[in-house]
Amino acid sequence: MKRRLFRYGRPGLCMSLFLLLVVGSGLPAQTGQLNVLKPAAADRDLVIQTSEITSNALFFPVDVAGTRLEVLAVKAPDGTIRTAFNTCQVCYGSGRGYYRQEGTVLVCQNCGNRYRMGQVEIRAGGCNPVPIFPQDKKVTQSTITIPLAYLTDMKVIFSRWRRG
Repeated sequence: MKRRLFRYGRPGLCMSLFLLLVVGSGLPAQTGQLNVLKPAAADRDLVIQTSEITSNALFFPVDVAGTRLEVLAVKAPDGTIRTAFNTCQVCYGSGRGYYRQEGTVLVCQNCGNRYRMGQVEIRAGGCNPVPIFPQDKKVTQSTITIPLAYLTDMKVIFSRWRRG
């Protein structure tokens, strides 16, 4: 007796759905109209062009020694450019403690905390994106540089990132 590998539907349809899920799972979670994912940097300083930053969050993936990190940059309502790691200070261990932009706020995908753009990089601790303070980056009129050494120090908070 011949066993059917695909009980429901046609094999081609099932394979197509499987591939869609596999390929789709590697895509960034920022799929809203307001979110933009920039090309990944690997094992080097992250350099962000300030001219690209607007009130819509930009997400910058960085690969550090095989660990994927993500930095977000946004122009706050007061016109200053703010940076943070795209992981929640409380929820990062869950694997779902990352943010998506919804309108004018960032929303933690684990706890649902809503975080205004003007709050990014203001304080450490609590359920908010992990700030990248001025002493941890170099800012010029045209660029923001986050050194590889600092990225390496912070990669521990991304060990379970997007795996929850």
